[in-house]
Amino acid sequence: MLPARMLWLAWFAVAYTTAVADETSTYRGRLAPSPTGYLHTGHARTFWIAHERARERGGVLVFRDEDLDPQRSRPEFASAMIEDLRWLGLDWQEGPDVGGPFAPYRQSERRGHYLKAWRQLLRTGWIYPCQCSRKDLASAALAPHDVDDEPVYPGTCRTRRLEAHPLTPAGVNWRFRVPDGEVIGFDDGLQGNCAYRAGRDFGDFIVWRRDDVPAYQLAVVVDDAAMQITEVVRGCDLLRSTARQILLQRALGLPAPDYYHCNLVLDENGQRLAKRHDSLSLRALRQVGVNPAQIRAGWGLAGSAVG
Repeated sequence: MLPARMLWLAWFAVAYTTAVADETSTYRGRLAPSPTGYLHTGHARTFWIAHERARERGGVLVFRDEDLDPQRSRPEFASAMIEDLRWLGLDWQEGPDVGGPFAPYRQSERRGHYLKAWRQLLRTGWIYPCQCSRKDLASAALAPHDVDDEPVYPGTCRTRRLEAHPLTPAGVNWRFRVPDGEVIGFDDGLQGNCAYRAGRDFGDFIVWRRDDVPAYQLAVVVDDAAMQITEVVRGCDLLRSTARQILLQRALGLPAPDYYHCNLVLDENGQRLAKRHDSLSLRALRQVGVNPAQIRAGWGLAGSAVG
């Protein structure tokens, strides 16, 4: 008979191996670019980290085309996203070009999913119609705000009462009523413990726009849950949005994925890269003869992907 200590060690080894296998077999990450311009090296770095985290865990990577904005999304940019990321060396197991069990993978084709969530939020009292203009909000902002984030909404329309529930969301902005004073905290895989106070760090936010387009916050929450995403890898400029999305997940009864917010790539002036940096787009770098290995070497990501 084996000594008790050897039996315990054998049991622990089996249990640990099983737990690791379960984690790796169920990992689902995603790439979620918007076709509103050519991807730059900052996007590419974040997507490469997402790719490597999925690969290291033997998981599935989903490509989702976040083409919600009808004014700025263009088909040539959508094609370029896929071409440029494939050229860089990324691959994915589900997406608009390869299909998959959670199709469609273009947000413009998933309106029904968002409408269902909007109706649930309306029915449960979490959202209300807002008629404030951009000018109204700029003049009534409660506090200074990050240039990458929206001002804290002053609550002008918060007490409006609906005589009847509308059939469609078109015609007004629909805002989510945040629980003022509540601290929304989460443990980020790279940035550590993060916490934001509702009503101070962010206010009631838009989930559906007056031009009848679902807002980013609602769409990503619905899609991440529907596509069973287990970890969201993205830039740290979206840390505050994570608090908003946690509130939406709670209101809709959806699971929250893990989060891993990468540090941003900055230009020579210390400003984060944007799609206006055409000279640093993957497409432009390809055209002047830069190869994928040179781009990846410039990120300084040695060994396991970090942020």
